[in-house]
Amino acid sequence: MSRFADQTVLVTGGAGGQGSSHVRALHAEGANVVIGGIDAERGARLAAELGEGALAVRLDVSQEESWAAAVAATEQAFGALTILVNNAGVQNPPALIEATGRATWDRILDVNLTGTFLGIKAAAPALRRAGGGAIVNIGSTMGAGGTAFYAPYVAGKWAVRGLTRTAALELGRDNIRVNAIVPGVVETPFITEPAAGSDAPIGDLYSPEPFAVPRLGQPADVTALLLFLASPQAAFITGAEYVIDGGLLLGPALRKEPA
Repeated sequence: MSRFADQTVLVTGGAGGQGSSHVRALHAEGANVVIGGIDAERGARLAAELGEGALAVRLDVSQEESWAAAVAATEQAFGALTILVNNAGVQNPPALIEATGRATWDRILDVNLTGTFLGIKAAAPALRRAGGGAIVNIGSTMGAGGTAFYAPYVAGKWAVRGLTRTAALELGRDNIRVNAIVPGVVETPFITEPAAGSDAPIGDLYSPEPFAVPRLGQPADVTALLLFLASPQAAFITGAEYVIDGGLLLGPALRKEPA
């Protein structure tokens, strides 16, 4: 398949568990891929593995000048930027609001919310120059309700939902679509390994047993949805949120009775 031939995609957090899944699939379907992230060496290894049509750039999503440099490098390498995937994210160590330090609050919001804002801000002119394109923001089901001990993460992901809708309204007439994916518990190191300053992974809070689809999500599940939303197949979709959580937000499913 080559749904993304002649397209160039910048994926933030592109060398991580979920981001690398997106990068590999987009490249396999013909896109030029730009792997953005703090760990430039890790991104460079992935780019070298993929070969032609792959570029790694060091990108601190919380810094406006870093975004400007990444977009400029993308256009210099491939001529245009047509798709942005705001995938980068960090999790706070669990703590009550009253025990959450300001530095922790600021860091989580800087990456998860401000990073998404700065990405849209930096990419919009480039997408406009390319004649249009798509932005996909990665949210979280934790941004659809409250979760004790994770106030910074929850607040940031809630805000990404409103930012997505506002950007869709502002950019629609420029032929730029903006949508959000809202994953549940996906089996990546983000879920299975403790956040910095934490003793246990957040995945320990969630058992898939009560989900309607009783398993953890896989990166490929989210990637498949991303490919659809970024492609011309979703040409009439903007400002939307797609929950992909196996039914987590629905509540406990009925138990299957023994035959």
